[in-house]
Amino acid sequence: MSFPTTYVYEFADGNREMTGLLGGKGAGLAEMTRLGLPVPPGFTVTTEACRIYLETGQEPPELGVEVARALAGLERAMGRDLGRPDDPLLVSVRSGARFSMPGMMETILDIGLNDASVAGLAKASGQERFAWDSYRRLLQMFGHTVMGVDGALFEQAIGAHKAALSVTDDHALDAAELAALVEEFQTVIRRETGEDFPQDPFEQLYRAVRAVFASWNSERARVYRHREHIPEDLGTAVNIQTMVFGNLGPDSGTGVAFTRDPATGERGVYGDYLPDAQGEDVVAGVRDAVPLAELKNLDPRAYAELGDHLRTLEAHYRDLCDVEFTVERGKLWILQTRVGKRTAEASFRIAHDLRDEGAITADESLDRVGGTELTRLMFPTFATRTADVPLTHGVPASPGAAVGVVVFDSEAAVRRVADGQHTVLVRRETTPDDLPGMIAAQAVLTSRGGKTSHAAVVARGMGKVCVCGADALAIDPAARQFTTPAGVVVREGDTVSVDGTAGTVYPGALPLTPSEVGRCLETGEDTGPLTEAVLSALVHADSVRRLEVRANADTPEDAARARRLGAQGIGLCRTEHMFLGERRSLVEAMILARDDGAREQALAALLPLQREDFTGILTAMDGLPVTIRLLDPPLHEFLPDRTELAVRIARAPHPDAHDRDLLRAVERMHEENPMLGLRGVRLGLAVPGLVTMQVRAVAEAVAQRLRDGGRPRAEIMIPLVGAVEELRLARAEAERVLAEVAEETGRNLDCPIGTMIELPRAALTAGRIAAAADFFSFGTNDLTQTTWGLSRDDAEASFFPLYLEKGVFATSPFETLDQEGVGRLVELAVEAGRAVNSRLETGVCGEHGGDPESIHFFHRAGLDYVSCSPLRIPVARLEAGRAALTDVTTSDSR
Repeated sequence: MSFPTTYVYEFADGNREMTGLLGGKGAGLAEMTRLGLPVPPGFTVTTEACRIYLETGQEPPELGVEVARALAGLERAMGRDLGRPDDPLLVSVRSGARFSMPGMMETILDIGLNDASVAGLAKASGQERFAWDSYRRLLQMFGHTVMGVDGALFEQAIGAHKAALSVTDDHALDAAELAALVEEFQTVIRRETGEDFPQDPFEQLYRAVRAVFASWNSERARVYRHREHIPEDLGTAVNIQTMVFGNLGPDSGTGVAFTRDPATGERGVYGDYLPDAQGEDVVAGVRDAVPLAELKNLDPRAYAELGDHLRTLEAHYRDLCDVEFTVERGKLWILQTRVGKRTAEASFRIAHDLRDEGAITADESLDRVGGTELTRLMFPTFATRTADVPLTHGVPASPGAAVGVVVFDSEAAVRRVADGQHTVLVRRETTPDDLPGMIAAQAVLTSRGGKTSHAAVVARGMGKVCVCGADALAIDPAARQFTTPAGVVVREGDTVSVDGTAGTVYPGALPLTPSEVGRCLETGEDTGPLTEAVLSALVHADSVRRLEVRANADTPEDAARARRLGAQGIGLCRTEHMFLGERRSLVEAMILARDDGAREQALAALLPLQREDFTGILTAMDGLPVTIRLLDPPLHEFLPDRTELAVRIARAPHPDAHDRDLLRAVERMHEENPMLGLRGVRLGLAVPGLVTMQVRAVAEAVAQRLRDGGRPRAEIMIPLVGAVEELRLARAEAERVLAEVAEETGRNLDCPIGTMIELPRAALTAGRIAAAADFFSFGTNDLTQTTWGLSRDDAEASFFPLYLEKGVFATSPFETLDQEGVGRLVELAVEAGRAVNSRLETGVCGEHGGDPESIHFFHRAGLDYVSCSPLRIPVARLEAGRAALTDVTTSDSR
């Protein structure tokens, strides 16, 4: 039955395209209903109704009428009425946001039970214990979620009953004990709230719907949305669905199934099944489930039917599907489906395999993997040895390797991480309230639950290492310790190593080794299905991307490594890194020179060393562009610290004359804000001979490579230009030196000269600057600092955490480009520069060049290349390919 509606849709009236209105869960239920799968009937209250409730504090006036009408239709279809005394209809009320937020919002089961209908449920089911257990669950969920009672009070009551009977399993409580527990729960609710648990089933329903709406703004939901970059204004849908029961005996049960392994991506059916249990028992991990394959022995018919439905869903969605199901006395019901969360490894393997199977195209396969996932795969693993004896084994719920000190609650994890420590969060089982600690920790370890528990699902989504179900551990949060079967006691603050791939935990800090993906990308050695999948994705990304990917590299070794990882040149070679170490004394001599002759002597000593550096880098990158930035930082960075130098002189019985000269130089060059002072092009203009020496070193290295048969492509970059006059002066000097060396060596030296755009003024006057530049390279680190008016080193340690918490920043602007501010300056500069010089090459060499989201922006802005650290080259290649498929660029015509 269907009817015109605004805020309520029956499952049969929706489809998978309506996720914005019906939420992911509601759209999935609607789609499965349309496919003819056995879905318990129900209806969905839309996200629009939730948004109105959140804005006004009241649901839309029409909502009550529409819910009543939909409920009446459901009652007619089921032949039962909500909460009637004999054989009552019971419903669940569940959240369902557009984007999956597992465990972050509320669910209330068994709506419709009261003091009268519990007897009717017992009679209709033939199981008095089941009826009282269901009523107990309703009181516990409703009391906590809707009426605000501390959930620990209910847990304490249950614990007291089990302790009195000397049992540990909830199943050991019989009907009489559960009936007594119901009465006790009602007393707790009355005492804590001043009101009775509502007996009217319709009041239960409407209050539950409002509670689910309100849970959108719960602290844990807000934290999760912030972590996953989910918009705040979407709201949640609410699904009202006929209850089916997996806790009716051995021929009933509940489970979660995946159409492929969400941890590895291997083909086959994976999941957990819990006989004689409700769905929340599986997700919460309060009882240990059996592997899904065991259902084949327990109920062959239900297992076969489930397999058919899983194949139908994967074929329909063309992706890994995560399916929740219940078996009620041999009858299989499908309760939910969604495209399943998976590890980074599984993402690549599934996308590759589906492409090979012809289910998706190569472009779709590339679109389903991302740079963030590839980054996770390049993390190290443990170099375990046969002598390493694990403390415990558990379920390998989210792969990877991590080392940290043990903590036993979320607050401790957050506190220790703030102090600079890596942590491992240890819990019996996690709840949504543990989210801040899971975000902070390097790894999560639980003694209960499996691959579909809350800990596993959330950790996989975050890319956190996770081991679940280590049931041999005796965890004592109050004593801040856990004990292994061998009697080893691990206390808070002790260091452990967690292997989420093998499901093992070791004492102490194990050494780490590079990942197989990282090794494969550097050596070209294909070691298995995962590396095959990653290489396949990168090859396709390279075939479709427009952006070139270059490296930030300052040594021949870094340059060679970057080239192995797929770099198409060097976008930033920092010459200041070549002045450190043993060469610092020569820089000091240049700074301390009392006349032109002494300064020229120091520069002459630096020249061959610089030439050797450039020759090595040009050799490693033969045939590819190498952008060499002239000296950028202020000279005081090459001198000793002012305070340390003064103390050393003061303490010395006979102060060294050289130290005194250094102190005078440091004091002479002291600036209140050196990053906005004498540096970059200003330094080159103020220190005679500095630009000459560096450009001559580049030119002579190019000439030497040409003599040796190489194909050098050196580019000279002038940093920190704010006015075109600065660039013209520096360029004139560089061109003079290039011409001199060309005449001396008889070689044609073609070295483009450009500048870094790292000041707002440079971006705003880019049209004038482009007249004197062959290329622009955006230094987005400094451009972010100067646009925001902050110091990265200071701000990130002071107010950044507050700004992230308050939502001023969604992410650090030094990690992901601020597209509205800094990004707008980039767009203006590109547009103005190319209006003057249509052949102007543009790129970016700040840290943003390796950030996945920022790369998509640079593609849209029409840049020619991004440059990043060598280990981020594969990530940038992948994202540049994805950007070409998903983003519209302003430079497609170029």
